[in-house]
This record gives sequence, C-alpha cells and structure tokens, in this order.
Amino acid sequence: MKILKAFFIFLYRIWFYVLVTVPILALFPILVISILREKWYPFFFALARLWSTIILFGMGFIPKIKRETHYKKGQSYMFVANHTSMADIMLMLYVTRNPFVFVGKKELVKIPIFGFFYKRTCILVDRNNPKSRLEAFRRAQNKLKQGLSVCIFPEGRVPDDLTLVLDIFKDGAFRLAIEHQIPIAPMTFHDNKKRFSYAFFSTSPGVMRVKVHETIPTKILGKEDKRLLNNTTRKIILQELTNPTL
Repeated sequence: MKILKAFFIFLYRIWFYVLVTVPILALFPILVISILREKWYPFFFALARLWSTIILFGMGFIPKIKRETHYKKGQSYMFVANHTSMADIMLMLYVTRNPFVFVGKKELVKIPIFGFFYKRTCILVDRNNPKSRLEAFRRAQNKLKQGLSVCIFPEGRVPDDLTLVLDIFKDGAFRLAIEHQIPIAPMTFHDNKKRFSYAFFSTSPGVMRVKVHETIPTKILGKEDKRLLNNTTRKIILQELTNPTL
C-alpha cells in the first residue's frame, strides 16, 4: 500500500511540473514579447497570474481568501507572507492584482523553461553572498521607483525544520518599505505546507486558505524602526498561523 501511495504521489508531483511548463510553452512567443520592455511588465504580470491560476486549479488547489482590506489600484506595496512551498509563488500571484516583482533565490533559475523567465523578471539573490544581497536591494529600489510593488518572503528560505511554524524574518523588506514609504501588505498562507511542501509525502489537493491582513503604513517610520516593523509583521502572521480566523 505504501509503495502504491508513493507511486501516485510521484505522478502528482510530476503533474505539477507539467502544469508549470506547458502553459509557458503555449504562451512562449507572447511571454517573450512581454518582457522586451520594462513598461510592458504589467502585461507579463497578467499572463503570470493566468499561469498561476492554471497550476493551482490543475493541481486541485482551491484558494479560499479572507480579506481585511483590498489593495488600491496604482498603489505600490511590499507584499510579505510565510514561506513553506513552491506553490507560494502561484498563490501570491493569484491573490494579488497589483503588479509586483518577486525577490527570490537564484537557484530557481535552474528549472527548465520556467527559469528563463524567472531570471528575466524577478530579482535574484544569493542569500549567502553580501554583494548579491546588496545588488538585489538596489534592483528592488529601482522597481519601486517605477511604481511597481515588490514581494519578499522575509524568512529568506523554506525552513529546514518542517515542524517550525514561522522562521525569523530578515530586515530587507522592512527597510525598503520604510525608505520608499510604501505599506507592508502581510498575508498568511495556511495550507501550502500540507498541499505541496518539499517533503515528498506532504502533498494533496484541497483548500488553500489565505488571510489578507490590513496593510501597515510606514510613512511615519524612520530607518531605526525597521526592527519594530519586522516584529510587528511577523507577530501578525504568527498569530494567524497559530489561531486561524478562517
């Protein structure tokens, strides 16, 4: 029975990568055109949201979203959420209509086809390299100046300890938000670890609950407040993870 279960889970995981790849191949010419100019990025973002929707529903993941607020069109935000799964990328795209740029780990560039667009549309960072982190910070500043939003998973990585509810947050997202006086937009992803984590047997179709929290203003904050903002945001997400409201 265990062997049979493992076989079906293996096929289910392969299906995920099929869903990641096939829409990109089908839309490849349009996607390439959409990344030729920076001002066309919102069009690329709309295609990315379509891609994420295909993957989520193709895997049998049903987003259930509870919103405390609705994001304003044309407003830049710093989107942050807990990080437990590759599906976090798709769910963040599905939830958010405001065009944003991911700050993500450079290792994902190695994924065939997906990596081609990931490299050209996201801000890549080697978290073990101070120079890379500084360059990523500079590029994120440029995107914010263009009126886009930025998404950072402030844990920096998926925690190795699968029993850990929420890792410590790094300060980069909060420093950027204060410098550019944009609101922090926290979200809590409840079920992604259970639906599609990096642990082989932790995968199944079902509901993906998302709590969209009230945004946190930063206009009255100074650089010295980044740790306070960090702790406040983490507390909001941790509270929702430990005492769900949906």
